Formats: sequence, C-alpha cells, structure tokens
Amino acid sequence: MQAFLNTNGSVIVEDLITVIQENRQYLSDIDGAIGDGDHGINMNKGFTLCAESLKETPGDLTHCLNTLSKILMTKIGGSMGPLYGFFFQSMAKKTGDNEKVNGQIFGEMLNAAVGSIQTISDARVGDKTLLDVLVPAAHTFNAYFAQGSDFLTALHEMKSAAIKGRDSTKEMIAKKGRASRLGERSRGVLDAGATSCCLILCTMADSIKKIIK
Repeated sequence: MQAFLNTNGSVIVEDLITVIQENRQYLSDIDGAIGDGDHGINMNKGFTLCAESLKETPGDLTHCLNTLSKILMTKIGGSMGPLYGFFFQSMAKKTGDNEKVNGQIFGEMLNAAVGSIQTISDARVGDKTLLDVLVPAAHTFNAYFAQGSDFLTALHEMKSAAIKGRDSTKEMIAKKGRASRLGERSRGVLDAGATSCCLILCTMADSIKKIIK
C-alpha cells in the first residue's frame, strides 16, 4: 500500500509555508475585493512564525502540524487563525505516532479537518467559505480511495475537486464574515479562505507525491 513516513512528512509543512509566503499578496488582493484585505498578511505571518519555530525544533509531520496549529491559534487575529489552527490540529491527531501515513489515514485527516471547522463554525457548503473547497475535496479523496484507487490517484482527484470548489465560490453570495454584508455585491470574486484552502490541499498533494513509496 502506498504511504509515506511520518518522519519525511515535515516537507509537507515546509512546502505549505513556501506557498503561503509566495501567495501573500495574491490572497490579500482577493480578500480586499470583499473583505478586510488582510488574509494573505495574516496567513503569511503565521506560517513564517512556524518556519522560524521549526528551525529551532524540527520534527516529523505530526510535530510540524501541531506547531503550525498552535501558532495559528495564538498569534493570528480574526477568524482564520482559529479555523486553520483547528484544521491542522485535527490532522495532527490523525497522524499521531503512526510511523507511516497511508491513504486511509490521509482520508481520516481530511474528514477530521472538515469536522473541526464545522465544530467551531456554522458555515455550510454554499456559503462562500473554505468549506466549499474542503468538503468536496475530502469527499472526493475518500470516495476514490474507497472504490479502490491508489493514494496518488485519489490525491489527483482531490486536487481537481479543490480547484473546482474554489472556482465555484466566484458566483456565490457570501453568507459569512464581513463580505456577507455586501449581499449580491459579493458575487463575482473568489473567496479568500476558499482560495487559501485550495492552495493548502493542492500543495499537500504535490508534497506527498514527492515522498510517497
């Protein structure tokens, strides 16, 4: 069965840090259209602080996810810090002390991330939030894996679902956050949280492809 070592999984968080740093302005520009315009700034701050922490105390994937989670929950303002903090914390609980992470465990990580967001937010699919990416991505990965697809194939399909979910938010009317006050005027632009979630899931997939055996 295809899997990767937990000890090799630190590269996943390293790649996440890089992609968020590289897309700092892009995420803020998207957020600025209907929101506060600080999504990229806040995400970049959190992920950069994580990079600094991991330089001092490196570790396996579980350690890296927990480090990222704690920083996002304690150092980032607004709603996205806690949301992504619980997102990564729930994933870390699933990797735990497992020596290897296979498709079954990764599917559980995705489901746990969905559950964590739904526990602290009343947002639902269709509300123009990151759930419009995360829910279909998790469902697609688990559906393909359950039907017998290998880990890599399920990751490929997950990426496609994440991108489709991100793009779907463009024609949605925001139901949550500051953008919800705009009503119909919130239609026509991507949701910043959905966009960052898509970046995160697609980067995770690409990183896993590099270390899977």
